[in-house]
Amino acid sequence: MSESPLPRRAQAFLDAHPDIDTIDLLISDLNGVMRGKRIPGENLHKAFDSGINLPASLFALDINGNTIEETGLGLDSGDSDRVCRPIPGTLALMPWRQEGRKAQVLMSMYENDGTPFFADPRHVLNAVLERFRTRGLTPVVALELEFYLVERQRDNKGRIHPPCAPSTGERAVQSQLYSISELDEYADFLEDIQYAAQVQSLPLDTALKECAPGQFEINLIHCDDALLAADSAVLLKRLIKGVAQKHGLEATFMAKPYGEEAGSGAHVHISLLDDQGRNIFASDDNDPLGTTALKHAVAGVLELMPASMAVLAPNLNSFRRFQPGLYVPMAPSWGYDNRSVAVRIPSGPNAARRIEHRVAGADVNAYLLLATLLGSVLHGLDSGSAPPPPITGNAYTQLEPTLTNSWQQALTLFAHHPVMKEMFGEQFHAVYTANRQAERDQAMRRVSTLEYDWYLRHV
Repeated sequence: MSESPLPRRAQAFLDAHPDIDTIDLLISDLNGVMRGKRIPGENLHKAFDSGINLPASLFALDINGNTIEETGLGLDSGDSDRVCRPIPGTLALMPWRQEGRKAQVLMSMYENDGTPFFADPRHVLNAVLERFRTRGLTPVVALELEFYLVERQRDNKGRIHPPCAPSTGERAVQSQLYSISELDEYADFLEDIQYAAQVQSLPLDTALKECAPGQFEINLIHCDDALLAADSAVLLKRLIKGVAQKHGLEATFMAKPYGEEAGSGAHVHISLLDDQGRNIFASDDNDPLGTTALKHAVAGVLELMPASMAVLAPNLNSFRRFQPGLYVPMAPSWGYDNRSVAVRIPSGPNAARRIEHRVAGADVNAYLLLATLLGSVLHGLDSGSAPPPPITGNAYTQLEPTLTNSWQQALTLFAHHPVMKEMFGEQFHAVYTANRQAERDQAMRRVSTLEYDWYLRHV
């Protein structure tokens, strides 16, 4: 029997990097937190030959790593194992950790009979993509990730604060959007990100200085493999955190780390190719608002946006981002080259006509984000509905905020929406709802410092 490609690839990797001592086997949970195991380099073959066992309850974990029994994946099911297998193309060095000696590979979970495990978000996305394949359509997607750099040492009240610029030692206090000098200040950090991304074959596009002190954005190049695009996004997050740590800093993808500053978002660009490779959103008459298919897609995304908020804003901090005047869409809306709307049709060549979704926070699970948006696009194409008129000018002054900033309301809308159940599959939908609801209930049992400051003595 001939050797399978994956073990051959593993051996070629080990031959090329004989000094490797440990390899991280990674899997992304419901929150997008990396879980897994660390193995000696010589055990890589075993992982590629037969996979590794991890409990199914990995997908029942909350942000603190506690099993949410209400998901049904914990003790009620015996907390049994499933097999996790490497994802082709993700075996790579981790240059930020003892270059040449540490490596990682992304994994995905399967049943023991080889079928996909329903609670793995990567399989949820693949199931949505299968519906596109049956229609002869290929989504092309690109993700843009915003994040903050903060000092690792907290202030005397335990709060975070922006870092001091490496070259001057001065702490950032201004926004300086698109500042090249700010990029120069952090050139070593950004160059290390670029180098590590090249080593890991992650398709980086641009880096820019974002609105707030210490805030940056890094974009991934558009990709006609949405699974690969999501893999790249989760690996890029880990890479940025690792490089920041190497530089004595901390990178956070919290949606709203500072109450008075702009939040961090995850914008997604989407177009659709037919089986001839033509963009079905690009109109023959160069209409900047695209084709009928584009309008159906926009209508589907807008219609399902309220019920999608439990995915687009998955935790307590996520909803702090939805405040007036801070460049976050507050209502389902769309328009041409308009950054005040929820779904923007960017300017540019007609052949590249696409939609840009601007609602999700940077704390989102990339697989579930793409599954939600692409499932919404399909819903619009299938229903043939039309969107409302596009917004011209400032959407914030023309529309009342209707997207919820309540975590509980978002969970209720998600839990009871039939299209959400169909989109994710009833089993996964139930696990996700139970997981997020339990974390919300835990959060409500914690009393914040602000509440003591405001109410303890005065009410």
